[in-house]
Amino acid sequence: MFRATTIVAVRTKNQTAIAGDGQVTFGQNTVMKQKATKIRRLYSGKVVAGFAGSVADAFTLFAKFEDKLNQSGGNLTKAAIEVAREWRTDRILHRLEAVLIVADKEKMFLISGSGEVIEPDDGVMAIGSGGSYALAAAWAMNKFTDMEAKDIAREALKIAAEICVYTNDHISLEIVE
Repeated sequence: MFRATTIVAVRTKNQTAIAGDGQVTFGQNTVMKQKATKIRRLYSGKVVAGFAGSVADAFTLFAKFEDKLNQSGGNLTKAAIEVAREWRTDRILHRLEAVLIVADKEKMFLISGSGEVIEPDDGVMAIGSGGSYALAAAWAMNKFTDMEAKDIAREALKIAAEICVYTNDHISLEIVE
């Protein structure tokens, strides 16, 4: 779906971590930047969000999501549903090309422009061009090791970076405990 990034989120042992790579790809074949940050802390650091897709569109969505988060008093579920609803129905917002993963210490959601608000069953979620690689790696580590969320997220991204040409190993990581 969206090339040029990988974001992975993991919740385990009372810790939630979201990690993202730093590569920005222009078109199909030009790496424009190696050390971009695609993860953000919101709502006084209590919420972490990451994006895949168009950078300008994602910044618009970060701002919209943060507004909804403030309006809902920090209720992640309500803010996610409101952003997805508005994103899906608004003529201008509907054209935005990005996907968000948002998380606090208790919940995690994928939010898309077609109205999806998806909460993972197992506390692991990934988006972007290397998302399926990072997801498989994170699932395996979460299921078969005793690693912390931050370590699973970091290692899953390293694995994705070895496989996906649109993902690099310059990793940004944020944790919510």
